[in-house]
Amino acid sequence: MTPSDERLVAALQAEHAAIYGYGTVGPKLDGAVSLARTAEAAHRTRRDALIVRLAGAGVTPPPAAPAYSLPFPVTDRASALKLAVLIEERTGAQWRLALPVTTGEVRKLSLDALVDCAARAVVFRRAAGVTPMSVPFPGKL
Repeated sequence: MTPSDERLVAALQAEHAAIYGYGTVGPKLDGAVSLARTAEAAHRTRRDALIVRLAGAGVTPPPAAPAYSLPFPVTDRASALKLAVLIEERTGAQWRLALPVTTGEVRKLSLDALVDCAARAVVFRRAAGVTPMSVPFPGKL
């Protein structure tokens, strides 16, 4: 497996975890539930594309885990928004790590994914009333 494939596998695992996380976030967002649905759909689309890409390269894509540990209890809107920001930051971090070892179309895919995660994190920070709404280096934890 190439370093690029390894980073894409790590990004796929992050996408799996993001999808799981949004299953917890969505029900707690009251009027902002469409934000979670849109985010989950974006991660599902990216996950599906990664599975196809990896399989096409002869790499067996790892399946999603049956469950993931959440970093804190999600009991209300505030904790759901906090988790949504964290999901985007952590997923973006995996895509950022792919940048140095990818080229061409795969690098563009990685950069687009990082930008998408960073932009979505801004949306959730804004909904949570968190400032600053953006960070200087998205994907750097």
